[in-house]
Amino acid sequence: MKWQRTVQDYQHYLKIERGLSGNSIANYTLDVEKLILFLSDNKLTADPININKEVIQRFVYEIAKKVNPRSQARIISGLKSFFNYLVFEDYREDNPMELIESPKTGRKLPDTLSVEEIDTLIKAIDLSSPQGERNRAMLETLYGCGLRVSELTNLKLSDLYFDEEFIKVTGKGDKQRFVPISPINRKYINIYRNEIRLHLTIQKGHEDILFLNRRGKQLTRAMIFTIIKQLAENIGLQKNISPHTFRHSFATHLLTNGADLRAIQQMLGHESITTTEVYMHVDRSHLAEVMNQFHPRK
Repeated sequence: MKWQRTVQDYQHYLKIERGLSGNSIANYTLDVEKLILFLSDNKLTADPININKEVIQRFVYEIAKKVNPRSQARIISGLKSFFNYLVFEDYREDNPMELIESPKTGRKLPDTLSVEEIDTLIKAIDLSSPQGERNRAMLETLYGCGLRVSELTNLKLSDLYFDEEFIKVTGKGDKQRFVPISPINRKYINIYRNEIRLHLTIQKGHEDILFLNRRGKQLTRAMIFTIIKQLAENIGLQKNISPHTFRHSFATHLLTNGADLRAIQQMLGHESITTTEVYMHVDRSHLAEVMNQFHPRK
């Protein structure tokens, strides 16, 4: 069995059987490709069927020297999934990753921005250019709705339900959810839509995409990263931020101001409440305030 064909079958399984998004499939594929590259660099001829635990252990030892524990754990998890698929399809009888332990990484607290830092970033946008109005609407939507960057780039005109004060978001595994959108957020999207986007020459196939580049095509994830990094540099922000920082800030600020964790879970589109609980790292004084306000024995 050749690696290329096996990886293609695995991608098909992830898409059809597990319903994963394109980004998730790409990440799982990258984990397997790292193993394939290791075999090639070391002139090892093992294929997906006969690769053994000793070769896997050598690979894990090599990546441990090159990447941090969190990345190492991610690769190990991805490969366990790949070999579990081979066992499931009866290509192998065992999973060579079975006894490989992931490094202890602890639970990383998400980076956040204060409300003042977010305001400063948005105020630093150059509104004299058409891209400025678009960028302001995008950042307001990232923060105001707690979106993932892929959810932002895939947002469509037909997903905007402004009369009902919601937007429809397509998240991981093509699962859809409705997220409330504030009046100020709707205002900036409408400015961009009516004053900027309306005058673009929109490319075929991109007619329903909300946020477009100057050539009338859907923005890439990398472009969103670049826009945010440039703004952070312009205001001298020392934090290492990304589009996901706005999502973390959205959840943290909601929790700090007393929002219910279950409601935050639904707005973020988390499958499990455990994922949302990472935001419980907020100032413990907030928890004391909640106790004093709501406990009957105060």
